[in-house]
Amino acid sequence: MSRALTQPLARLGRLTLDLIGGLGRVVIFAGQVISHILRPPFYGRELLNQLLAIGWLSLTVVALTALFTGGALALQIYSGGARFQAEFAVPSIVAIGMVRELGPVLGGLMVAARVASSIAAEIGTMKVTEQIDALTTLSTNPVKYLVVPRVVAATLSMPVLVAVGDIIGIMGGWLVGTTRLDFNSGSYLYNTWTYLEVWDVGSGLVKGAAFGAIVALMGCYHGMMSGRGAQGVGAATKSAVVASSILILAANYALTEVFFTS
Repeated sequence: MSRALTQPLARLGRLTLDLIGGLGRVVIFAGQVISHILRPPFYGRELLNQLLAIGWLSLTVVALTALFTGGALALQIYSGGARFQAEFAVPSIVAIGMVRELGPVLGGLMVAARVASSIAAEIGTMKVTEQIDALTTLSTNPVKYLVVPRVVAATLSMPVLVAVGDIIGIMGGWLVGTTRLDFNSGSYLYNTWTYLEVWDVGSGLVKGAAFGAIVALMGCYHGMMSGRGAQGVGAATKSAVVASSILILAANYALTEVFFTS
């Protein structure tokens, strides 16, 4: 077989092996994190700091994203529904769309852009400056001290952020519906409440917890695997955001499939 034919096959084989190897390293890393979550020592102060950094400081960007998304969704649904004389469905579709899909997914992507990059840059810089080696020298497990608080904080914070985003997104739809689309405020809220079920909200919150864990895990993993120097930290930051975003979208489909069939 000629070299021109074997080179693409060899390149494909290397890419496949690299992909499988990367997935294996991520799974092993996730297993290490899970094994440390319930084992002492526990770093409560570090957990509180991460709850503040990941949860509270992400609230503004998630709220603004949800507000404008809810408003735009109401306009688009009204425009499409008008073709079938189904404008009355705007409140219910906005509410269901926000709590089941757009709230968790957009919230997760915004937190990924903000938090995964920050975590990867912070931990990558610590690796470059040998602070992680210093923790090991002081008999402090870096995974236990650096990774576990961030993963736990993100997993706990994201459902709260999603819930707030859902409320503000529905409010954005209500504002547009009552001020631009001539909906009656009382009937809009009544239709929202009537057609929204508990599991609609619950499924979105479950997605939020999963997305939070993905964001923190990818940020920590790529930070820990960062190369030396500023270029290595920059590459780790980019990889963390890209991996988080792709995994959030993939996990969203997988969870939607599970919820759909259950």
